[in-house]
Amino acid sequence: MGAGFFGDALRPFIWSPPMFRGWPGSTALIDWLESPTSHIFKINVPGFSKDDIKVQIDEGNVLHIRGEGRKEEPLGKDTVWHIAERGTGRGEFSREIELPENVKVDQIKAQVENGVLTIVVPKDATPKSAKVRNINISSKL
Repeated sequence: MGAGFFGDALRPFIWSPPMFRGWPGSTALIDWLESPTSHIFKINVPGFSKDDIKVQIDEGNVLHIRGEGRKEEPLGKDTVWHIAERGTGRGEFSREIELPENVKVDQIKAQVENGVLTIVVPKDATPKSAKVRNINISSKL
């Protein structure tokens, strides 16, 4: 029963960070580890170079990871395919992860090595002040 009784279909409803999205069929499998000082993401990106991958952060602390591979050159008119399990190109992938509030987005580092993209997001140890604001109550609107 490797994947469990319900498999991966119900996984987002049972365990899910605030936002963790990938495109169906994506080969960019991801691990998210947390250490005392940082969040570490490891994403499988076999065949992609650093120039094929884009890592961005936008407002709301959403980490965007995208990859677009180049297609292989056609082999010629006289070439006959017998098996094509790998496909004819690396395709593309996209992942989006909403990061926790206690991170230093200006210090994120990424590197790709041996088909694995590693992204290190340092934690911010300084406590954030609570965003509580008093609302005045009047008798008329």
